[in-house]
Amino acid sequence: MQIQIQTSDLETPTGWREQVEKRVRFVLRRLRHGIRHARVSLRDVNGPRGGVDKECRVTLKRDGEGEVVVRIQARTAQNALIAALHQAARRLVRSQQRQRGSRRAQRALPGESLADEALATA
Repeated sequence: MQIQIQTSDLETPTGWREQVEKRVRFVLRRLRHGIRHARVSLRDVNGPRGGVDKECRVTLKRDGEGEVVVRIQARTAQNALIAALHQAARRLVRSQQRQRGSRRAQRALPGESLADEALATA
């Protein structure tokens, strides 16, 4: 998985990029096989005015299945990053579960639903 990190209008301490890359790899470690490319963009929306204005945008490109894009704002860049990565991971898991469900429905006999199949086996 390739990871691209972009920051704009944001003061970042030394070693910030390495910390972001570690966090991305840690959160997505079990889902990384389906992810081809991850892009993390961090920016300060309001500049020096302060407030809840650190924005993190996570874009995950998947193999043949499109992409997942999550945008979160928080008081700190680290909080925005963590929340965006967890939201992206949840969306990936949900989409994988939906795909498995649709594959099961396609394997069912014509005219039978999954509920009918479950009742027949009970």
